[in-house]
Amino acid sequence: VQLAESGGRLVQAGDSVRVSCVASGRTFSDYGVAWFRQAPGKEREFVSAITWTGGSTYFDDSIKGRFTISRDRNKNTVYLQMNRLKPEATDVYYCAANGPFGSHWDQDDFAKWGQGTQVTVSS
Repeated sequence: VQLAESGGRLVQAGDSVRVSCVASGRTFSDYGVAWFRQAPGKEREFVSAITWTGGSTYFDDSIKGRFTISRDRNKNTVYLQMNRLKPEATDVYYCAANGPFGSHWDQDDFAKWGQGTQVTVSS
């Protein structure tokens, strides 16, 4: 599977952004897609994830209630809708695949990554 993110942009605090991840070459063995974000000099941290079959969703506690995740299986695309954005959400957002789904989300466990898309939230 190859992943490509898009949709990142500059917004003001309180605004919304939707970023997309297209998964090319997806097979039935691909379980789902996770979103991580990374600030300069820091490791990537988990944001949200969704399974292709069944659409089970996972969220980090810090963004619950403000972010939603969805997928369009026909388009092989996963969307991360980010609402009521705060300046601390300024990061590069990456989608990832080929990793374990569950209660522990570690960037080192995911084998496939996109190139990232920059989201900047001004105060």
